[in-house]
Amino acid sequence: MASALILAATAGVVAVLLALRLWVVLHSRVVVPRESLSLMVVVGSGGHTTEILRLLEHLSSAYSPRHYIIADTDEMSAQKISSFELYRADRDPSTMFPKYYIHRIPRSREVQQSWPSTVLTTLYASWLSFPLTYRVKPDLVLCNGPGTCVPICVSALLLGILGIKKVIIVYVESICRVEHLSLSGKILFHLSDYFIVQWPTLKEKYPKSVYLGRIV
Repeated sequence: MASALILAATAGVVAVLLALRLWVVLHSRVVVPRESLSLMVVVGSGGHTTEILRLLEHLSSAYSPRHYIIADTDEMSAQKISSFELYRADRDPSTMFPKYYIHRIPRSREVQQSWPSTVLTTLYASWLSFPLTYRVKPDLVLCNGPGTCVPICVSALLLGILGIKKVIIVYVESICRVEHLSLSGKILFHLSDYFIVQWPTLKEKYPKSVYLGRIV
């Protein structure tokens, strides 16, 4: 009985410490000036890919190297990323040898996949995402809604909780979301450093979000 109480008390203390550490990580936004930022971009499929690449068009070459994260079955996005980087290099001679990498992780959820099995596939994707995020150690994670972004953002957050590195998480809600957040948005609204919406109706519902108008 006594050992059970000690175990429960220890677990409670650990839980409180982890909660405090999470709060510190989420509220720490110290900006350190630097010449370049290692960028991790989570790319979905279809419209998500188009939107995130349009957003990247407006970022300078200082966001380098760029690490693209795609689902292991998404060949179309891989082709679009390569074409985008070639176009970027042609447009800007200073990026003749662009530093970008494409990494693959399992999908968190396939179309029409049941929700109970989605929990398992998301946990599996998270298990494989952390070693990747730890190896890359990005300065900033940029995503716009695909399910793949959840395990990556959780892994980035875990780097901060463990005291390895504070990673800035920027979530841009899809232009298609006018009145309601996507499922990924509802999850990452509380975990991202900057949560950007593109419609004033969402800004009214979520005052802590950042509204910059249409950006893609």
